[in-house]
Amino acid sequence: MKKIFLSVIIILFCAAINAQTKSLNLVPVPAKVKVNAGQFEINSKTQIVLSSDNKEMKTAVELFNGLLNRAAGYRLQVTNNSVSSNAIICKLNPAISNKEGYKLLVQNSLITLEAQTPQGIFYGMQTLRQLLPLQIEQPYLSNVAWTVPCLEIEDAPRFVHRGLMLDVCRHFQPKEFVKKFIDMLAYHKMNTLHWHLTEDQGWRIEIKQYPKLTTVGAYRNRTLDGAYTSPEKRKWDNTRYGGFYTQEDIKEVLAYAQKRFVNVIPEIELPGHAIAALTAYPELSCTGGPFEVEGLWGVFNDIYCPKETTFQFLENVLSEVIALFPSQYIHIGGDEAPKLRWQNCAHCQSLIKKEGLKDEHELQSYFIKRIEKFIESKGKHIIGWDEILEGGLAPNATVMSWRGEEGGIEAARQNHDVIMTPTNYLYLDYYQANPKTQPWAIGGFVPLWKVYSYNPIPDVLNQEEAKHILGLQGNIWTEYIKTSDHLEYMAFPRGAAVAEIGWSPNAKKNYPDFKERMIQQFKRYDGMGWNYCNAILTETE
Repeated sequence: MKKIFLSVIIILFCAAINAQTKSLNLVPVPAKVKVNAGQFEINSKTQIVLSSDNKEMKTAVELFNGLLNRAAGYRLQVTNNSVSSNAIICKLNPAISNKEGYKLLVQNSLITLEAQTPQGIFYGMQTLRQLLPLQIEQPYLSNVAWTVPCLEIEDAPRFVHRGLMLDVCRHFQPKEFVKKFIDMLAYHKMNTLHWHLTEDQGWRIEIKQYPKLTTVGAYRNRTLDGAYTSPEKRKWDNTRYGGFYTQEDIKEVLAYAQKRFVNVIPEIELPGHAIAALTAYPELSCTGGPFEVEGLWGVFNDIYCPKETTFQFLENVLSEVIALFPSQYIHIGGDEAPKLRWQNCAHCQSLIKKEGLKDEHELQSYFIKRIEKFIESKGKHIIGWDEILEGGLAPNATVMSWRGEEGGIEAARQNHDVIMTPTNYLYLDYYQANPKTQPWAIGGFVPLWKVYSYNPIPDVLNQEEAKHILGLQGNIWTEYIKTSDHLEYMAFPRGAAVAEIGWSPNAKKNYPDFKERMIQQFKRYDGMGWNYCNAILTETE
């Protein structure tokens, strides 16, 4: 009888601890959590103690302190002095193996946060932020007790690349929104913004050596209105549309991202998706133009011609981009480049013969390899969409696998690094609920549960090959996303699912639990003024 009674007590105790863990509503869910009795209360006398007096450590706690200042009406003193109580102690610990990982210990009188790097400290502070009452995300409110439950967390990301892609070419977004988007990433412990900056429909980054890229290439005279249909049925919005970021804008956004430990990878498309650039400089094409910045969506035959003048142009452009962006990666696109113009171009055909190439696919590989060699000479590396596999992969290229997983599998087997971003799981411009109830989208159907179900490591890869899967990325193309509100709505909560897949152990994935936590997270989204899709409130899956 005593054994039965003891067993019941243990079961009830475990159930209570499990309920406490669930009630934390953390996203992404930590690797290990143990909830203890008691709580720590932050007050105006609480101090943040840094073990290292350097700029990055101060940066790691500044966002948290700023939120507290807005919500509670006071900032915590940041010091390097030894404090034994009523403090949040942040210290670097080289014994923590993962550079983004952290350990968080909350006791009644002290919070201790350890990490190998300031970035790990920052992520621990994001967890602490989510443990506080949801009013931390709102302007000043009186009579709020800023309590944190006593607990122990050991946490580290599953993958090194966790991010979202933002297309600002089809529809432009102001720099203030880009900053807000970076805040969204940082909140969810995502570390990468892939910024898609050039397209057929608009060139969005100032290049000082080529001013017409923005004076001409950043604006279009018309935009498709409504569905992509047959030419005779198309409707057009004939309003001049466009915009671009000056180099000062870019620097401002990058400084903002750096304070949130978000790496920004720029994408400069080549050899395809180049009509905006060709409109400004038609001599870079095979035909000489003239061209018009596209207001239609899709894939177009006019692409960069692999002439020496084109390579010089691209090297000059990339030199300015590389000088701006601290990222070790430069995304060069490489996708959807039709070969029709090359097939009918005397220069291209002569170049194929001169270089001993088999066909136009190998000519594209030649094009990509030349660009890679230049980018590598600047100490950077290239990422390209999986079409860069065609005709032979550039020596050190990282592949983004978007047309399913096949490109990623092939690249990993060739010992190339891979970022998974397949359309059927991670394209966040697709519908996420019944199209009859949703704002306009490009098509497809990728609800929250489907995003969450994705595992970036294909079963067919062996252990060594799987090491080349760096992580995953959700993509937000904006053909049918005109406004910032609509973009946020498409991005979240699916972006939160991307974050949890990238961060949390695969064994801890549990969709009903994630859904429950997200419903609570919506209250925080509301406090931050974020738009989101709440379709899971009526989801039957």
